[in-house]
Amino acid sequence: MSERKNIIAGDKNDHDEGDGPQIGVVEKTRTRTRRPSMYRVLLINDDYTPMEFVVEILEQIFHKTRDEAVAVMLNVHQSGVGVCGVYSFDVAETKVAQVDALARQHEHPLQCTMEKA
Repeated sequence: MSERKNIIAGDKNDHDEGDGPQIGVVEKTRTRTRRPSMYRVLLINDDYTPMEFVVEILEQIFHKTRDEAVAVMLNVHQSGVGVCGVYSFDVAETKVAQVDALARQHEHPLQCTMEKA
């Protein structure tokens, strides 16, 4: 019985490879998929970027309706920061870059960041 335990455990000292059948354990690995981490995209209020420009950003980049865009813009204006949407990392990063690029193109100091939701 001790020889069998050594074969299963893979001890080569008690059993040569060519002397008989190999006994082992086959392990089946399971792959589990996880949902990707989500990130909030945030607009930060400043005193110089026109409200209408913020509304246009929200409509163009975040695909908000006019009413939704105005509500988010007012929230940003009143509380200092507002959530534009929640996205996977790659999408959130792209939207932040698009906002930054449009703001710089129009010479506005509007800031956009993302944080883990």
